[in-house]
Amino acid sequence: MNDTEANPKVLEALQRATFNYFVHETNPLNGLVIDKTKPGAPASIAAVGLALSSYPVGVERRFVSRADAVQRTLATLRFFHKSVQGTDPDATGYKGFYYHFLDMKTGKRVWKCELSTIDTAFLLAGMLTAAAYFSAGTPGELEIGRLADELYRRADWNWAQNGRGTVTHGWKPESGFLPYRWEGYDEALFLYVLGLGSPTYPLPKESYLQWVSTYEWRELYGYGFLYSAPLFTHQISHLWIDFRGIQDDYMRGKNIDYFENSRRAICVQQQYAIANPSNFDAYSEKCWGITASDGPGPAKRIIKSRERQFFGYKARGVPDGPDDGSIAPWAVIASLPFAPEIVLSTLGYFQKLKLHENNPYGFKATFNPTFAETPDLSRPWISPYHYGLDQGPIVLMIENYRSGLLWRLMRQCPYLVAGLQRANFGGGWLETCAVEK
Repeated sequence: MNDTEANPKVLEALQRATFNYFVHETNPLNGLVIDKTKPGAPASIAAVGLALSSYPVGVERRFVSRADAVQRTLATLRFFHKSVQGTDPDATGYKGFYYHFLDMKTGKRVWKCELSTIDTAFLLAGMLTAAAYFSAGTPGELEIGRLADELYRRADWNWAQNGRGTVTHGWKPESGFLPYRWEGYDEALFLYVLGLGSPTYPLPKESYLQWVSTYEWRELYGYGFLYSAPLFTHQISHLWIDFRGIQDDYMRGKNIDYFENSRRAICVQQQYAIANPSNFDAYSEKCWGITASDGPGPAKRIIKSRERQFFGYKARGVPDGPDDGSIAPWAVIASLPFAPEIVLSTLGYFQKLKLHENNPYGFKATFNPTFAETPDLSRPWISPYHYGLDQGPIVLMIENYRSGLLWRLMRQCPYLVAGLQRANFGGGWLETCAVEK
């Protein structure tokens, strides 16, 4: 047994430090959470959803009082409930969906960003998590349940299809719907389940079937799995839904479940790092984790007589790239429930690199040993920022590994249960739930 596994205090210390991002990088007046720690950054609605999901963890672990968590949650839900929904370019949302990035103070749209279906799904997930946890019957907690329910029911999933089966990525008031759709296996698994479960504007069952028809199954490093290149796409839906032992028609045909699929994707990540086909520094069985993340670029450098191209924030992936040697510790830690035997040893390696020292919120988002900051390559490039989208999965997946809290809470959410059943999931814990009418 390695030291990290033997000492749960190591995980709790990391979880507490990471949770503090949502304590200190949140506007207490409206609950908005900063996208990243770069000065002047706007709020990210995905980060808000992750904060709402993390507050129950904070209460259970005594990182925050229940009263404080209720106050934070109410401030957030009240803001979104009262926020402007409309076609004005500086509104907060439209048709029950919200713009990806909002001004931290006013809550209005910034950067002419898109009305994001996936980020709204993360936001609604946080609201439903809060409703499931804060159910003590006090006036404040009753209000949380009422507001979360009303906000979830607002989302018009039929509108988001824009006349076709699959769901669009988003919409802009200046130009209409984006040309991209949620097709091919990725983090949209949660989006489709959430949309299918709506009691007001539900996605038709055919929408899920059309999405599944775009899946790609691949065999890599001895593992057959449902392919998606960035590691986070195999994790995000699992923050809230316990896919262990439940299957849809596709997974029944493969004789596995989505949880096992994620475990295989994680093993492929490790095997890719061991093989290290592009010969990046430090890649090994204890140094892996390639996903959508920050990076040292855009830049080109000649390193050891070889020209290397480095990217900024980009959806990196395995095995076809892009890959520039950037490793994301958060994506490894978010893999903990699936493959603890390889994650814990990797976490121990990251600790030896002292990636968390002098950082207020645990590990920074990314490091790159190939893009070194010293001529002798002794100091790897480390991202200067923390990101809310990275912090949340650390808090939630450590907790799912330790106690299964988020999974247990969301089993009580009738909308998620209905969405899973409409997607024809069955088996496991779903067998004890009420059958969809």
